[in-house]
Amino acid sequence: MRLLLDTHIWIWSLVEPSRLSSQVRTELEDPDNEIWLSPITTWETLTLVRKGRLRLAADTDAWLRDAMRRTAAKEADLTHEVSLQTCALDLGHSDPADLFLAATAVVYGLTLVTADERLLTSRQYATLPNR
Repeated sequence: MRLLLDTHIWIWSLVEPSRLSSQVRTELEDPDNEIWLSPITTWETLTLVRKGRLRLAADTDAWLRDAMRRTAAKEADLTHEVSLQTCALDLGHSDPADLFLAATAVVYGLTLVTADERLLTSRQYATLPNR
């Protein structure tokens, strides 16, 4: 399976793995699965830190670089095709990070791993729910 991690799933996997369901943990640990991250995840993490909604134990840049290295994920490039796909999606809300992550899942044929009920209700892309 090719798994695109929603921002909160990526952060939880690194700092609060107990928040992950057993199914999500199993899939993330399966060496046959590919883990993917979008640059939107980095942007959203930086935004959360800047707004004070996320505190990291170390310098933010150093933490992010180390976290990306430890995750060993493939990078889902933010392309024009991904940008165009955001207009074709109807998520029922307009959160830009959610739109870009969902569009990335569509364009790259990835399964979006998320606990966000707003993203889990769509039938426009595959999901792996963290419940």
